[in-house]
Amino acid sequence: MTRRAIVLFGVMSLIWGIPYLFIRVAVAEIQPATLVFARTGLAAMILVPFALLRTDVRPVLRRWRWVAAFAAIEIGVPWVFLASAEQRVSSSLAGLLVAGVPLVGVVVSLATRGRERFGAKGVAGLLVGLVGVAAIVGVDLNASNSGALLQMALVVICYAIGPAILARRLGGLPSVGVMAMSLSLCALAYAPIVAVQHPAVLPGPDVFAAITILAVVCTAVAFLLFSALIDEIGPVRATVITYVNPAVAAVLGVLVLRESFSIGMAVGFGLVILGSAIATRAPAGPPEGEVAVAARRRGVGVDEAGA
Repeated sequence: MTRRAIVLFGVMSLIWGIPYLFIRVAVAEIQPATLVFARTGLAAMILVPFALLRTDVRPVLRRWRWVAAFAAIEIGVPWVFLASAEQRVSSSLAGLLVAGVPLVGVVVSLATRGRERFGAKGVAGLLVGLVGVAAIVGVDLNASNSGALLQMALVVICYAIGPAILARRLGGLPSVGVMAMSLSLCALAYAPIVAVQHPAVLPGPDVFAAITILAVVCTAVAFLLFSALIDEIGPVRATVITYVNPAVAAVLGVLVLRESFSIGMAVGFGLVILGSAIATRAPAGPPEGEVAVAARRRGVGVDEAGA
């Protein structure tokens, strides 16, 4: 990789590894829906002008139904579930569980297309990854809420389905326009909820700081940088940050929030990464999968992976 690509890769790995920490800080004082509204609304205010100035948003508006579906699956639903889960589980655990997205992505790809070759190595990769997930959850199971773990499972599933919608139904559209409209739709959807459940007490400055960082740095700026990274190294190689983000989340959780981190969690994370690498490795023979091809054609990553 070029020096610019290395810098972008490092910055993106950090930026999409820190949301779990700030989500944990924010939901200590505000409701998950309020956090999602504030994050999407502020990020939309930044990205919408970019979209209007840099791209033609009319094609995006013509496919508004699929944009709405993508917004719900990739942002609206998983972000509120993630915030809710982090009210009961550590940010380290949440980040490590999200590492299972590539594994679920393989299953989703097989279930929706059925054409990809998936041999013994693919099965082995899934099994190794599942063992890793079990190890991550098992070490903290007694301290965790089963409802929170179910929410994290739904987050992972949504993060795996969202890119498929992006690749198959929104291919060829300007990525900044799609993201700006998606964030705007989510902010509008959560506005009535926030109007009803607004906090009775004004949150502290640390919460406002967390929301600002989540919206500006982890969403708006992150998306613009990720687009630059894709232009530099391509969409497939860019998604390798999926394997780095959870490690950043775990380290920050331990160092900043003093969360526990055991050998079992470390081993489980390693198994998830190993299983994901094996299961998602392109088989020899036919061309790469439809999602990767569509993503490369339009210059958008196949896995947003941003919390």
